Amino acid sequence: MNNNYDVIVIGGGPAGLAAALEAHLCGAKVIILEREVELGGILKQCIHDGFGLLRFGEKLSGPEYAIRYIEEVKKNNIPYKTLAFVSHINKVDEEYHLSVVTRDGMEHLICNKIIFATGCRERSAKQVFIQGTRPFGVITAGAIQHLVNIDGIMPSKNVVILGSGDIGLIMARRLTLEGAKVLGVYEVKPTVSGLSRNVQQCLNDFNIPLHLSTTVTRVFGDERLSAVEVCKVDEKLRPIKGTEEVIECDTLVLSVGLIPENELAESVGVTADKLAKGAICDNNFETNIDNIYTCGNATHVNDLADYVSLSAQIAGHAAATKKDKERLLIDINVTGDTLYLVPEKININDYLDKTVMFFRSNKILKNATATISVDGEVIFKKRFMALRPPEMEKIDVEFKNLNKNSNIIFNIEGDE
Repeated sequence: MNNNYDVIVIGGGPAGLAAALEAHLCGAKVIILEREVELGGILKQCIHDGFGLLRFGEKLSGPEYAIRYIEEVKKNNIPYKTLAFVSHINKVDEEYHLSVVTRDGMEHLICNKIIFATGCRERSAKQVFIQGTRPFGVITAGAIQHLVNIDGIMPSKNVVILGSGDIGLIMARRLTLEGAKVLGVYEVKPTVSGLSRNVQQCLNDFNIPLHLSTTVTRVFGDERLSAVEVCKVDEKLRPIKGTEEVIECDTLVLSVGLIPENELAESVGVTADKLAKGAICDNNFETNIDNIYTCGNATHVNDLADYVSLSAQIAGHAAATKKDKERLLIDINVTGDTLYLVPEKININDYLDKTVMFFRSNKILKNATATISVDGEVIFKKRFMALRPPEMEKIDVEFKNLNKNSNIIFNIEGDE
């Protein structure tokens, strides 16, 4: 078997599938490496709808969205390996050598380019500093989603949810529909972390209470969770003494944020953006390391799978068609109320007239304006009725006549 490829895609979720498909259609020899037993990534357990409106023009569930790409991958005879774990990557001359643990043992694959489509992981209980014992019943939103939707196991009767991320909001509705009593969703920040539509459809429509500026400070129980202590917090997110309340429950679901999964990428020198938390990239989603690309939730946490597929398509096309030309990168500086912007750089030796960009604001703004200026001249301006940190925005920007000394500034401003 020939183990040499033009492009190796690490990750077989929505990003990996779209990247591999696009690279293949552009003529590259591609293989997908997926560590789970099946392709599809997190979409396999997302049985709610809301996927595909931008990509396919219709409302799909997560599995329905994934199968569209899986069928295309199979129809195009793109090879893939499941239960394949990349343990090491080494660069030899201009090639990348990958050590991969598979069901057949250790395999050695070689490629010219790598696309990291490794997604993201959930923050755990250890990362939110909850005091108390370690009973069964403290579980992340994604883990309980897998138990209920994939394994058919209903582990809860009385539930408290910490964090108002989208997965937590969706699981509040899902657990309610399965017969559990969701006693409340508690969010340490004064604003909701998830999309407004999920607050309405998953909480308000089911009369599930939402408590802002409140967090879980302690858990109780020996073998099984028996109760949690919740407490109001001040403007610095510190618990306010005297506001403690104990709530009896058997399950605490944690929906306290996602982190792009980039340990493997970092092992080969890929650097991360402190704001977006994912790999820093240019307009082609190529990282600081030549011929290594990033896409999807490995780059930043996306709201929609449709946008995951879009960034993956760009990365796949770029990896398959890259010209043998030195990159010349210039930074995009962010100012105002910008939380982060992706991409963070422009390769002026290889950029199209239209550059796809994603951003979030760092606070809730009304009558907001996003602008991009080059050397003091505004080349892009768009107004928004409102911007919220949980809701990512996408823009298409035309850059022209950039040079190595160009000063690019992205700015957000608006009314609080």
